[in-house]
Amino acid sequence: MKHSPRLWTVLSCSLLVASLGAGATACGSGDNPLSARPVDAGDQVAFNQTAGRRPVDPNRPLEITAKNKGSRITDVTAVDTHGRRLAGELSAKGDRWHSTAPMAAGVRYTVTVSTEDERGTPGQRTMAFDTTPSKGVLKVEFGPEEGKYGVGQPLTAELNEPVKDKAARAVVERGLVVDAPAGVEGAWHWVDDKNLHYRPKDYWPANTTVSVRSNLEGIKITDELHGAAAKPLKLEIGDRVEVTTDASSHWLTFKRNGEVINSIPVTTGKPGFSTRNGIKVVLGKQYYVQMRGDTVGIGGSEYYNLPVYYATRVTWSGEYVHAAPWSVGSHGYANVSHGCTGMSTGNAAWFYENITEGDIVQVINSIGDDMDIFGNGFGDWNMDWKDWREGSALLKGTQDGRSHVDQARLRPTV
Repeated sequence: MKHSPRLWTVLSCSLLVASLGAGATACGSGDNPLSARPVDAGDQVAFNQTAGRRPVDPNRPLEITAKNKGSRITDVTAVDTHGRRLAGELSAKGDRWHSTAPMAAGVRYTVTVSTEDERGTPGQRTMAFDTTPSKGVLKVEFGPEEGKYGVGQPLTAELNEPVKDKAARAVVERGLVVDAPAGVEGAWHWVDDKNLHYRPKDYWPANTTVSVRSNLEGIKITDELHGAAAKPLKLEIGDRVEVTTDASSHWLTFKRNGEVINSIPVTTGKPGFSTRNGIKVVLGKQYYVQMRGDTVGIGGSEYYNLPVYYATRVTWSGEYVHAAPWSVGSHGYANVSHGCTGMSTGNAAWFYENITEGDIVQVINSIGDDMDIFGNGFGDWNMDWKDWREGSALLKGTQDGRSHVDQARLRPTV
């Protein structure tokens, strides 16, 4: 086996030390340049950025070169304020390193360069500089509010500026980091240019924690936009609650963690006002709601103005599960409502106490339309996983989603 001169020197020294016994040395650390502490490499390398001066343009690539013919760069680390390492490339000869990704805006970079001279003596040089803040920033607001939710609750990210370009969308997605239980597969889906939803392939595992944070601060999104700081979000996921309402049999089945714990006779929407089929996610609960037909365009002989109690909302357009004592004779037998799922006051009170935001409520066998996927609550689970992935810029391309409906003009129905 043929050894390089440097390796042979180290091996010879080691063998000689062993043969002379403890405490004896045949060659000191000064004879082995690899064992020496790094010297100041300030006279060996040159930076195209200057430390201690005014902030530099983050769009200008960072470049470091070896000044001396016999010296070479062995390693470079450039880390910003948030601990993010700047990607870069070192030439084969070790005479030049340059960044291969844009620097973040409005941060401080600390750059450490390791070198080696013609004798193999290690050197090191550290410098720091600031980058100028971006004039245009992309802000992200995560939803829902922090708290405890059911296994069907999607995560949302709302942007303050539209992002249309596929490459820019990919940058955004990489920076929106979801921390979920091990083994949970999930993806972001672009609803429109300013809104993203995140859901797993299946419902969230019960009694776990899910969090989301942004790593976009200072990151270049487009030539005009860099990421801004964002408030992280953590959700506590509760039991797996799945409610199924069969509009043809007029019964509601309530399951918790796979076990049926209650079956309730109900009424759903009558012809012309049939309840939507599909999977819905509980949006909230209200002990009392005054429901009026004219707020959703219902008048004439179908007009109503009723006080409603124990109301659990599942769409923004006014579909609830609630107490309907005026139609108790039809519960379990006929569909007589204007789209909501009605039950007795006692059953509605029980349902109200046992359901929570983010739980799953599914309607089957209705003659009504299907639940909207976006815009009228959370119909996210009605899209199959393959199509959901295609709405991600990182997976199989983007897909135009439907914009959110103006929630302020949507009112309850009964």
